[in-house]
Amino acid sequence: MDAGSAALLAGAGFGAGVVNAVAGGGSLISFPALLAAGYPGITANVTNAIAVLPGYVGGSLAYRRELAGQRARIRALAMTSAAGAAAGAALLLVSPASVFEAIVPWLILAGCALLAVQPRAAAAVRKRRARPPLVLHGVLFVATVYGGYFGGGLGIMLLAILGVFVDDGLQRLNALKGVLSLLVAVVTAAGFALFGPVAWDAAAIVGVTCLAGGAAGVGAARRLPAPILRGLVIAYGVIVAIVLLV
Repeated sequence: MDAGSAALLAGAGFGAGVVNAVAGGGSLISFPALLAAGYPGITANVTNAIAVLPGYVGGSLAYRRELAGQRARIRALAMTSAAGAAAGAALLLVSPASVFEAIVPWLILAGCALLAVQPRAAAAVRKRRARPPLVLHGVLFVATVYGGYFGGGLGIMLLAILGVFVDDGLQRLNALKGVLSLLVAVVTAAGFALFGPVAWDAAAIVGVTCLAGGAAGVGAARRLPAPILRGLVIAYGVIVAIVLLV
């Protein structure tokens, strides 16, 4: 790897870590950078899945204050998230990517729409006094299957889902989203490390800088009021979907 490619991957890793901590969708920075560095699509995808994992670690460590008291939620949602991630990773390794990639931008746009109406939807659910846990687990499973397969914009979907089904502040939900994203990343990274064509030199460069970016991104997210954070997440998600469509 030449110095230019290494610098490109380092910058992309830091940016991906920041974006994943604030909103989700950082893979849309790091994945194209891996392609630009000359790696084939599948290699870039599995390498990216491993490389962004340290960023989620950094974000979750920085969000310790907001994660206080959420251990029971994490335990309740962990198995569903892990199962979905494993299914998505297996899907990537055994099936053609073309069909699933065609619906990725529409999934992200759906997540943005859900996040946009999240306050009203959550209020409606509260009025009915019903937040069916089976529905939450079903939707979460579908989202994490997508996360295991590709992952770009997963955080946007998770934050939207949690905003509807979990009654809490946006910053605490953002912290919970980060932990679930970390779990998805761990499961997919383990599968890809064993069975995928990983470019380990690129993964190391992106991973180290992504760790620093994840910690920095939490500081930025924590200072934003909930409506502004929600608006930025929605705007970024639409941009991600347009990039994928193009």
